Amino acid sequence: MAFFLNKSTLASHFRSTSQKIEDPVSLSRRQFHVEPGTREKALLAEDAALKPFKSYKQSVKKLRKIGDVLTIVVVAGCCYEIYVKASTREEARKQ
Repeated sequence: MAFFLNKSTLASHFRSTSQKIEDPVSLSRRQFHVEPGTREKALLAEDAALKPFKSYKQSVKKLRKIGDVLTIVVVAGCCYEIYVKASTREEARKQ
């Protein structure tokens, strides 16, 4: 039966099914460039009232580094405390 199917008919079958599926919603997902409207431009514009609350990249990077260092220090301290407790228990068992 596969011998009777022609490649061109098979390809045309897949083309016809894919064309039936396309709708305006699937076309919008293809990310064609569309110029934003006036409302979108107004929403994307900088707002002077929000400027004091804006986080700056340099301060955020510094704060993140400080947080990473503090996390490492706390984890190292916890590991040290666990080691000290385990060693004191081992010494107590030996005596």
